[in-house]
Amino acid sequence: MIKLAITGCQGRMGQRITELAAQDKEFQIVALIESPHREDVPEMSHGVKIVRNIDAIKGADVLIDFTLPEPTMKNLEACLKHRVRMIIGTTGLSDEQRFEVKKASQSIAVVQSTNMSVGVNLVFGLLKQMALALKGYGVAMTETHHVHKKDAPSGTAKTMAEVIENVTAKKVTDIASVREGEVIGYHEVTFDGAVDTIKISHNAKTRDMFAEGALLAAKFLANKEKGIFNMQEVLGL
Repeated sequence: MIKLAITGCQGRMGQRITELAAQDKEFQIVALIESPHREDVPEMSHGVKIVRNIDAIKGADVLIDFTLPEPTMKNLEACLKHRVRMIIGTTGLSDEQRFEVKKASQSIAVVQSTNMSVGVNLVFGLLKQMALALKGYGVAMTETHHVHKKDAPSGTAKTMAEVIENVTAKKVTDIASVREGEVIGYHEVTFDGAVDTIKISHNAKTRDMFAEGALLAAKFLANKEKGIFNMQEVLGL
């Protein structure tokens, strides 16, 4: 059984990860952590006491973190201190913060991904194939998320652009970011050529797709000692 800790447990993602993990017999939730600054937090969730101290992860096998860049880095320090593997779903990390994650992976096992969804990671693979076949085409991208999302463009959009750029060696600069309502996540990539236009899109219907991916990543890491991995590796794509 995998001993699981979850930070940001009362956030949108944290609640879904907790709910699905509680239903999965491969997991035992041993720590639920929430920010000291968040109000209206219940005492318990799924029979586990919610605490404010990140050191509560001590003894866990894996921590799943979907928070914000600054707390994520503090949580990374705690994972190093207590030798806990870490799943990082937080987006908007700076180059310096990503370097710190990579450095930490020399001591602990880490899965870091801008998007934990199986479907989105399949789209990453399709975009690589399209970029290889359509090198003369112009590329434009639109990403739409809820009004609460802090970073723009989204981490997923940045990864999509990187996938294309690695093939074409041309920078993708036409990325439109829209923030409206409670949209979970919509991404559309357009390849526009002289003879045709080809589009590929992904629409997130529920946050469960991210939560399910994060739990798959936790199972993947359970027997890893150190190293940094992405969702393509987790899914064997």
